[in-house]
Amino acid sequence: MTEPAQPAAPQPAAPLSEAEDKQWASFAHFGNIILLVPALIIWLVFRARGAKTNVEGKEALNWTINVTALYIIIQILGAILSIVGIGLIILLLGWVLLILNLIFAILGGVKVNGGGSYRYPVNIRWIK
Repeated sequence: MTEPAQPAAPQPAAPLSEAEDKQWASFAHFGNIILLVPALIIWLVFRARGAKTNVEGKEALNWTINVTALYIIIQILGAILSIVGIGLIILLLGWVLLILNLIFAILGGVKVNGGGSYRYPVNIRWIK
């Protein structure tokens, strides 16, 4: 009787080239435009394959965790305070937050794509 062939062990992914590392690192920042998911996926998939992607992806992910949490809190407060009549002002803060996120995400992506490194202002670093 012939034994079935054993499946091959999965091979670790090849390291990213310098250009690919820079590209994915900048995509992590640009992905913050649509909040949490892109930075999380990029960091989880490519963190072991590129040093720059690990550092910049972690920074982008920390920023987007903060922005997403703050946006959810603003929306909840706005909904609650709309009963009192000041909810619209609170909800406008959500738009200000999203505009600031857009600006910082573009600045980060452009700076990293140019070969530098970017640190977001007032960023609580949850992931070390």
